Amino acid sequence: MTPTTGEGAARIRVRPAGVRDARGIAMVHVQAWREAYARQLPVELLAGLEVEPRVSRWAAIIEDDVTDVYVAETDSGIVGWATSSDGRDDDRPVARELEGIYLLADAYGSGAGQDLLAAAIGGQPAYLWMLDDNPRAEAFYRRNGFERDGVRRGQRMAGHVIPVIRMVRPSP
Repeated sequence: MTPTTGEGAARIRVRPAGVRDARGIAMVHVQAWREAYARQLPVELLAGLEVEPRVSRWAAIIEDDVTDVYVAETDSGIVGWATSSDGRDDDRPVARELEGIYLLADAYGSGAGQDLLAAAIGGQPAYLWMLDDNPRAEAFYRRNGFERDGVRRGQRMAGHVIPVIRMVRPSP
C-alpha cells in the first residue's frame, strides 16, 4: 500500500485490485469517462453509460493473469484505477503498456495518479495510448518521461471513433 496525503485531503491508498473491487472500478470507469471526455464524446452517450455491464468485465480482467490492475482508495471507496500489461499491440515500441489510468475529478491533484502510475509500471520503459487533445493527461505523462512518438490512430470508444496518439517512455 502506498499512502498519499495532501493538505486537507483524504488519505489515499494504492493497492492491487481484487475481484471484490470490480464494482468500484466500474463505477469510477463510468464517472471518470463522463468527467474526462465531455469534450470528445456526445453528452447523451456519456449520460447513457452503465456500471452494471462493466462489473463482470472488470472481474474477468482482474482474474485474467494478463492485466495488472491497481486501485486508489480512500475510506469512502475507490477513487481511481490503473492497468498495465505486456502490451496489446504487435508493434509495441517497448515491452510494457500502461493501458489506462482513471481518477475521479475530486482526486485530481491528490497524488493518486502518480501513485497509480508507480504501482502499474514503476520506472520501467512503457507506452500508452491517450486521446489526442487531452492537455491535462499529456502534461502528467510528460512529467513522467513519456513523449509522443508520432503514431496516431482512431480508437473506437463507446461506438465513436476518437483520435488517439501513442506516448512512449523509453529505456533510460
